[in-house]
Amino acid sequence: MSPVRLHSSNPNLCADIEFQTPPSHLTDPLESSTDYTKLQEEFCLIAQKVHSLLKSAFNSIAIEKEKLKQMVSEQDHNKGHSTQMARLRQSLSQSEGASKSWALNQNAELRSRLSRIHSESIICDQVVSVNIIPSPDEAGEQIHVSLPLSQQVANESRLSMSESVSEFFDAQEVLLSASSSENEASDDESYISDVSDNISEDNTSVADNISRQILNGELTGGAFRNGRRTRLPAPCPDTSNINLWNILRNNIGKDLSKVSMPVELNEPLNTLQHLCEEMEYSELLDKASETDDPYERMVLIAAFAVSGYCSTYFRAGSKPFNPVLGETYECIREDKGFRFFSEQVSHHPPISACHCESKNFVFWQDIRWKNKFWGKSMEILPVGTLNVMLPKYGDFYVWNKVTTCIHNILSGRRWIEHYGEVTIRNTKSSVCICKLTFVKVNYWNSNVNEVQGVVMDQEGKAVHRLFGKWHEGLYCGVAPSAKCIWRPGSMPSNYELYYGFTRFAIELNELDPVLKDLLPPTDARFRPDQRFLEEGNLEAAAAEKQRVEELQRSRRRYMEENNLEHIPKFFKKVIDANQREAWVSNDTYWELRRDPGFSKVDSPVLW
Repeated sequence: MSPVRLHSSNPNLCADIEFQTPPSHLTDPLESSTDYTKLQEEFCLIAQKVHSLLKSAFNSIAIEKEKLKQMVSEQDHNKGHSTQMARLRQSLSQSEGASKSWALNQNAELRSRLSRIHSESIICDQVVSVNIIPSPDEAGEQIHVSLPLSQQVANESRLSMSESVSEFFDAQEVLLSASSSENEASDDESYISDVSDNISEDNTSVADNISRQILNGELTGGAFRNGRRTRLPAPCPDTSNINLWNILRNNIGKDLSKVSMPVELNEPLNTLQHLCEEMEYSELLDKASETDDPYERMVLIAAFAVSGYCSTYFRAGSKPFNPVLGETYECIREDKGFRFFSEQVSHHPPISACHCESKNFVFWQDIRWKNKFWGKSMEILPVGTLNVMLPKYGDFYVWNKVTTCIHNILSGRRWIEHYGEVTIRNTKSSVCICKLTFVKVNYWNSNVNEVQGVVMDQEGKAVHRLFGKWHEGLYCGVAPSAKCIWRPGSMPSNYELYYGFTRFAIELNELDPVLKDLLPPTDARFRPDQRFLEEGNLEAAAAEKQRVEELQRSRRRYMEENNLEHIPKFFKKVIDANQREAWVSNDTYWELRRDPGFSKVDSPVLW
């Protein structure tokens, strides 16, 4: 035991007491350093986030500040011009009033002159050759029809040229396989002979017959209309709330022609009327019938073949009504010198046939469609041939149609593309042949709607080269000295609100009170669902569409149960050497229309 040190500053404690060292609460220096680093990192991350949020808020405030400055600047600019705009409006109103007054005075003066000429002329017995101008762009291309001068004056205001042609077809069948031969025209002479036997023998008298019917009041009841309508009764409905994907998804693998679509997806025309739209630029055929050079005739036929696609550029948003079996359509255009009729000759498969004639040409076709659904797009493949005969030269032209594709069918803005090869042959002469290519859009080719073509002689040498776009025009030659062969007319005002219809399309479903008594009850103008849609009555259109479709299904069941086969009334089927069927006119439509009249002929009840 150690001696006690009483002088020490330490307290006097017992030396025997052993003090235990308290446990240290300090961590290992290395561990303490790691925790500190983690805290630093977390702090930096939080600081970085805060900085980012503050920076974003600052940028947003700066942008809004610039917008406010711009708005204030624009308001000051508008206020500065308000006085000038008011003066311009006042000047415009004054000029319009002066112009209107001048026009009325000129109109009155012209009327007085016309009355004086009328009183001094013997117009009851005088007949002149009237040159009906088919188009402002084609003033030199005229159709000559003999009309009394008095009727010429009365009809002068209504001789107009419509603007474009549609070729938008409804999808009809699911295509399992297709061969290129289905779209090619036949060269078989026996088929040409069969078809030719069913055409009116005296084609040069067609225009004379039309003129005579006009004079006798057979076409318009003895009265000329002041003019055709220039707009539809109601704009197209809003289809933004229709989910097309749900409709197609529930019918994958089915025949889409059997799937009932909402009536809002339709346009107030059907496929039979679409076939008539192809005749809008019939003046190209009239001009071909007066062109002696066979190569230039082929160029005009090619332009006519291309013109049939131009109006589809504005028609991707809707589809035509499917004609019911036995449905018909008639169109007589005195201003163009042709008469046209069409009929739905088969329902499954759906086949539409048409026939058009004038003093210069005869045109007919039968067409059916198959489709491929690719998810975002739908391909429509036409099967059939188009035929034109020019009696003056004995020419017989045949050609095929190209594939049509509707893009963005489920979402986005729909647009239409045509692509494929068209071969035009004159089966009565081997002097020349024409090949057209509707170019398909791809990654390397940004030119949409492009058409290229060539007219070749017997040795395959190019005589004429063609180029253009099917919605803008067709040119012959080499740019910039190429000659414009055809171009479509301008669209009517506000065409976007009216289904994208051209002026010609607007007129197709018009039901003239005088014409009403002359049409067969199967004419498409009498179809109620189509008429209600045109008038903007969607509820009635949907109900009538369902009723018309159910009536057709009932008729089909009845015919199947009784082993009956539908026989078209105005067309008959012929078979060519390749065992391919074609439908041609049986030359009874206009005869029945004239005597005894369709009101006295039994017709099926379609609606």
